[in-house]
Order: sequence, then structure tokens, then C-alpha cells
Amino acid sequence: MKQLNFLLIFSFGLAMVMFTLENTATTTVRFLPGLSTTMPLAALLLLVGGIGATAAWVFAVWTGVVRRVENQINPGDLEAQQVRIRELEQDVERYRATVDAQLSLLPAAGQSSAQSEAA
Repeated sequence: MKQLNFLLIFSFGLAMVMFTLENTATTTVRFLPGLSTTMPLAALLLLVGGIGATAAWVFAVWTGVVRRVENQINPGDLEAQQVRIRELEQDVERYRATVDAQLSLLPAAGQSSAQSEAA
């Protein structure tokens, strides 16, 4: 797995270097009317990609925070689920015991066929 991770990181880094070397033309970037700058196309795309990755990371962190807050608001729900799980486990054990008891009351297959042959 470490080799695969290294291969992926190395390939991505090599692709970034190749992309940067091939896209050296300058581009004018206009942020607002009257506010503009020039920068290489590769740098611009890398900057925008970094901003996008950062935004995705912030969104993921925010989603995790919201999920934790929701779980802390309703701790009773978790306790209720645990109680329900215990009840269901007890039901399963009771059903197993009932089935085992009923199976022990059934005549064995060998005995029933032997009795039918004797008659």
C-alpha cells in the first residue's frame, strides 16, 4: 500500500511539474473592476486548485462539526438505541431457546421411519 501511495504522489507531482513547464504564458486576472494582476497560467490554475481544495476541506470539517453537535444535542437517542439493541438481543436469545426446545420435542427421523416400517 505504501508503494501505491508513493506511486500516486510521485505521478501527481510529476504531472504538476510537466503542467507548469508547459504553461508559462502570462494571463491577466481581473478580480474586481480596476483590480487586476498578471501571473503565469500554471500558477493561476495551481492557486485556484489550492483554493478549491481548501474550500472542500473546510466544508468537510464543518460537516463533521455539525454532525458532532447534532449527536451531542440528542444523547438520549443514542441511549434509546442501545436499550432497543439490548431488547432485540434478548428477543433473539429467547427465540433461539424456544426453537431449541421445540426441536428437542420432535421425533428423530430414524425413529419415525423405523416405526412406520414396523407397522
